[in-house]
Amino acid sequence: MSSNIVAVILGGGAGSRLYPLTASRSKPAVPIAGKYRLVDIPISNCLNANIARMFVLTQFNSASLNRHIKNTYHFSAFSSAFVDILAAEQTPDNPTWFQGTADAVRQSLRHIVAFPSEYVLILSGDQLYQMDFREMLQNHIDRKADISIATIPVAAREASEFGIMKKNDEGVITSFIEKPKKDVLADWVSDTGKEMQKMGRDYLASMGIYIFNRQLLFDLLNDECKDATDFGKEIIPQSIDRYKVASYQYEGYWTDIGNIYSFFEANLGLTQDIPDFNLFDNTKAIYTRARMLPPAKISGTTLEKTIIAEGCIINASRLENSVIGIRTRIGYGTTIVSSYVMGSDYYETLTEMEYNMAKGTPKLGIGERSYIKNAIVDKNCRIGDDVRINGGSHLENSDHALYTVKDGIVVIKKGAVIPNGFVI
Repeated sequence: MSSNIVAVILGGGAGSRLYPLTASRSKPAVPIAGKYRLVDIPISNCLNANIARMFVLTQFNSASLNRHIKNTYHFSAFSSAFVDILAAEQTPDNPTWFQGTADAVRQSLRHIVAFPSEYVLILSGDQLYQMDFREMLQNHIDRKADISIATIPVAAREASEFGIMKKNDEGVITSFIEKPKKDVLADWVSDTGKEMQKMGRDYLASMGIYIFNRQLLFDLLNDECKDATDFGKEIIPQSIDRYKVASYQYEGYWTDIGNIYSFFEANLGLTQDIPDFNLFDNTKAIYTRARMLPPAKISGTTLEKTIIAEGCIINASRLENSVIGIRTRIGYGTTIVSSYVMGSDYYETLTEMEYNMAKGTPKLGIGERSYIKNAIVDKNCRIGDDVRINGGSHLENSDHALYTVKDGIVVIKKGAVIPNGFVI
């Protein structure tokens, strides 16, 4: 275990752009890939890099995230490893909630100070990537940097969505601009290397991943920038002229799960033959709660590019380009195309099924002869027989009691009961 660094994982704000998935949970607690939570990604990246002292800062809808971390990350009694939740708290000297990323870390410093380290790694809890932080730390040490920022080369069409850095030949960041307009992009080209330049990726975007020398972080937050609330918009720009800020260029897969469309695309991308985000890499394992579920049971189903988590009971006609989450039950004759079904937190007993059917309530899961396309089905939904959910660009953005439509994607809300014959 690396004892010279601690990690701080930011739990994110209200996550309104991921609504309705964040109606009752924080962004890092949103289920991904059928069996994980988003927060498992940064925690797993840390564990794979032998960084085993982590704080997760939470504020909004944090109950399910707290429960997941408590039930998942247990270490030996003889180890100093931990994943600790630091929930926003009002104190005599600070009566306010977290005001931004930098303020969240500032308010948590009194807990972090008790754990000695030379460096502090700051991560986001809602990004999908597999990075070896040991390489980033070594780059930080080799360049004798005060602060390091993980950067990713992007093309001109994406550059306006990010904070863009410019670096010199020594890999030191010399200037920064937040979400530059198209007409000034020509001034922000960096040498990203021949491989990236061939792909038109000439701009260095900040990934929101930072390494700070510990004492400098404390000084910045408590003294020099004591009114700053955000790292990306305030702390980093103010530090570039005063300190040695290095770029660590990352060229692997990375996506910021900022909205429903990016979340949907990231999940469906996992079904490809060789996905950009590789769940099957021994050296980059993703850890999550061990649920001790039975294997999936599949009968009479045609499967095409589909991921199925454990504990499922599937009698569907066809599943294509879809991710099927834990404990999902799908009835006979049903077809699911280009969808993410999150699954269930429990199994219904036969007695419960009979009781619900007598009341006209569908079974937990997806019924018979239904058709679902371009949809996200949140946890613990009950979708009846002969239901037709056909997402696509023909649907306008809208919000209903049972579902929300965003960018043509139909999101069935957590715990929704969709009656027989319902059509979207």
